[in-house]
Amino acid sequence: MPELPEVETVKNTLKKIVINKKINNVKINYKNIIEYPSSEEFIKNIINQTIIDMKRRGKWLMFELNDYFLLSHLRMEGRYFYKNKCDNHIKHEHVIFEFDDDTELRYIDTRKFGRMYLLEKENIYNVKPLNELGYEPWDKELTVDYLKEKYKNKKLPIKTVILDQSIIVGIGNIYADEILFLSKINPLKKASLLNDIELNNIILYTKQVLDAAIKNGGTTIKSYESSEGVHGRFQQSLLVHNRDKEKCHVCSTTIIKTRIGGRGTYYCPNCQA
Repeated sequence: MPELPEVETVKNTLKKIVINKKINNVKINYKNIIEYPSSEEFIKNIINQTIIDMKRRGKWLMFELNDYFLLSHLRMEGRYFYKNKCDNHIKHEHVIFEFDDDTELRYIDTRKFGRMYLLEKENIYNVKPLNELGYEPWDKELTVDYLKEKYKNKKLPIKTVILDQSIIVGIGNIYADEILFLSKINPLKKASLLNDIELNNIILYTKQVLDAAIKNGGTTIKSYESSEGVHGRFQQSLLVHNRDKEKCHVCSTTIIKTRIGGRGTYYCPNCQA
């Protein structure tokens, strides 16, 4: 699943391609991708809009148009490809944006989990889905006191809570394992029991891990690849995720895999005791 670094990589890739492209038409081949408004309203409102910027909030891509923001969540396997209008169509091209220069941006999603919103610009941060999001990892308001307040009644394992997008945005399963390893926190420990040092480590290593992942184009695991086939290189730097039965590079203890909240979780039982 694309997480914040992968979405940032897609955003940066698309920004070089689609800025100043005017949308002449949209073809929607699978209507459930459009979360809001209706597919008919979506098409009517987006035609003749020009893409003036690309932004990101959490794991949401934000196409800034003249009057609207097009929000796009890639979910499990969503991808964008930039094509000429005459290029052959392939399976799973669910939404196709036709530009006025005979090029197209095609949204491809094998599992059909991705979602799009088209929202008026003045309301963008006051309505769903963006008004439900927590702080970005680099926000100055993300402090130990903030996490202490958010976690104080959380009896769930920290591995589950750190994935809560209403507290900190952008952390997914891969990076959660890496952050908790560097923070020396057992993923099964209840979030409410974390001390100030551990909370500070979560903040510190969230920034560090995501910064490094962004610089390396994200992580390519299993079926995910970025827009235009860009493959992330950060998987080469993963310390615990997907490394079960390997030796910990710090203490040589065997890394183990378990399931927490339905998620495959990797950790060192010694370093994260």
